[in-house]
Amino acid sequence: MKWSVRGSRLMGAGNLERAVALLRQMRERCIRMNEITFTALIDGFCKKGFLDDALLALKEMRECGIQPSLVCYNALINGYCIVGRMDEARELVGEMEAKGVKPDVVTYSTILSAYCKSGNTDSAFQVNKKMLEKGVFPDAITYSSLIRGLCEEKRLNDANALFENMIKLGLQPDEFTYTSLIDGHCKEGNVEKALSLHDEMIKIGVLPDVVTYSVLINGLSKSARIKEAQRLLFKLYHEDPVPANIKYDALMHCCRKAEFKSVLALLKGFCMKGLMDEADKVYQSMLDRNWKLDGSVYGVLVHGHCRGGNVIKALRFHKQMLQCGFSPNLTSTIFLIRGLFEKGMILEADKVTQQLLNCCSLADAEASKALIDLNMKEGNVDAVVDILHDMARDGLLPSPR
Repeated sequence: MKWSVRGSRLMGAGNLERAVALLRQMRERCIRMNEITFTALIDGFCKKGFLDDALLALKEMRECGIQPSLVCYNALINGYCIVGRMDEARELVGEMEAKGVKPDVVTYSTILSAYCKSGNTDSAFQVNKKMLEKGVFPDAITYSSLIRGLCEEKRLNDANALFENMIKLGLQPDEFTYTSLIDGHCKEGNVEKALSLHDEMIKIGVLPDVVTYSVLINGLSKSARIKEAQRLLFKLYHEDPVPANIKYDALMHCCRKAEFKSVLALLKGFCMKGLMDEADKVYQSMLDRNWKLDGSVYGVLVHGHCRGGNVIKALRFHKQMLQCGFSPNLTSTIFLIRGLFEKGMILEADKVTQQLLNCCSLADAEASKALIDLNMKEGNVDAVVDILHDMARDGLLPSPR
């Protein structure tokens, strides 16, 4: 039994090759596999698209005198659907019933969803009708699949009616349901309805994901409502938490080079909140879009990473800034020098100080004083002398009375 459990766990974790190797060892040692192990193996093959291997496992399972359960049949039906063999998937439903295994909502929803994804919504509704005749009631996943299919076919009136029916039955729509409807209305140019659905989903506690935001922003920009698209984009840094795995390149498609300052504001917003992973994603997206960056972008990132305690990354951005030919920002560079001193990176701090003195004038007396204090604290007398020399040159030292 322990071997079977181990094999099932490997399959559940997606370790198909290791699971197959373990099951081969079980055969060699004449250890009997059980229904759970066979089902896990069949499910693993089906999810990878290896339907022929799954059918061989089913054959071996039956040769061992083990009959497939409802879960096993559902895994096989999913396998047929993944490779597009829909007729055989429906035939398997008939086989289930003949063997006394009653199909459930997962069985029908799997087939129904596959039809919707392939654009065959009429067949999906036939499956829906059959499941109702069999006394199996659709769940939220069933409705979401049908709504998605109707939206893809631009049958928005039918999709809206089905959505309302779903609500009346007490079924909770998820972000996929709402996103399908939002996408459908955006494609029809009805951005107001799309925005209304966006507000509605937030009101009932369904958080939009990256696809929802991408769809909405795309719809707004195509409707020449660029300012609203930008507001929705820049609203993201006020979100708590920020949606996971956000793709800022997809979301910033409506921001042309003329809106560079707005994207910089987004970058600053993330840095102010300490969301440096998000700030880095925005920066990378700007690079991917071949935007011409200026020194302010690097200054913001240096400052943000210093505040977040990642001095190594801040130093890396500082070096990139210099390589691009930009002069270091005085405030962010002082933060960097302080961070380097705190980390004991004295040589790096001294080098950054010299770069600062070589590249820019110390136009701010308070900033210059902070720079002196940092170097005095570390006993870096040479740097202090250089700073005082530059301050005298720039007229920042008090005149003798």
